[in-house]
Amino acid sequence: MEQLLVPMICKIDKVIQETPDVRTYRLKFREEGRMENFKWMPGQFVEFSLLGSGECTFCIASSSTRKGYFDCSIKRAGIVTADIHNGLEEGDEVGIRGPYGNWFPLDDIKGKNLLFIGGGIGLAPLRSLIQYCIDNRSDYKDFTILYGARTSSDLCYKDEIKEWQDNKSLKVILTIDKPEDTWSSNVGVVPKILEEVVKPGIANTKVITCGPPIMIKYTILSLKKLGFADPDIITTLEMKMQCGLGKCGRCNIGSTYVCKDGPVFTNEDLQRLPDEF
Repeated sequence: MEQLLVPMICKIDKVIQETPDVRTYRLKFREEGRMENFKWMPGQFVEFSLLGSGECTFCIASSSTRKGYFDCSIKRAGIVTADIHNGLEEGDEVGIRGPYGNWFPLDDIKGKNLLFIGGGIGLAPLRSLIQYCIDNRSDYKDFTILYGARTSSDLCYKDEIKEWQDNKSLKVILTIDKPEDTWSSNVGVVPKILEEVVKPGIANTKVITCGPPIMIKYTILSLKKLGFADPDIITTLEMKMQCGLGKCGRCNIGSTYVCKDGPVFTNEDLQRLPDEF
């Protein structure tokens, strides 16, 4: 129980400025041997604490198949995240609790066509699963990533996206909301590009999506319009959580606690809950 309540100390090994308001912190445990024994699954999250400021919930944005570290990508959105951005650099130490929550259904998606749909910082929880599936590429069939943001500068993981684009076994489709002089790819919100450009087949396909709540809502509507069944649409509600242990009650949707029962849900699961979008 101690590990659930007392933060473990991590050292910031690397800081990557993804966008003007998103930074990725690459973390390693200070205690010798702790990193090797730290196990997580794609979709799980941690509590990230900064002494004197507070604690926030962030997904683990990298796969355990990438050894020796784990990533948390943090968007500046409030007091604690502003303090993290302003005060933390390489070599500094932070507290970590976790991992918590359930994870993406690895058994269910094995052998399937995969369609990842991300928006903005919502690519962070998908990234852990994308990396995991790339590192086990032979377990999956067609592999498509649709990713959008308000502007080109708001796209996260730009260097890694280039690696995905260079990987001939992946199909990567990018979009931004409005035209830009230097942008030569798709223009339009994610659900529009999903319907008009991607036009995915539904046979043997699992869809994993995350982004702002409004994007998730209309993406799911588009997927339903395209004929996808509720069990084949998977999302994560990790942005709703705070304490991570089901104690604060901030993440409950009806009788469901996102931090304990999620954060990963199928759309079939969501249909049993009060409307959250």
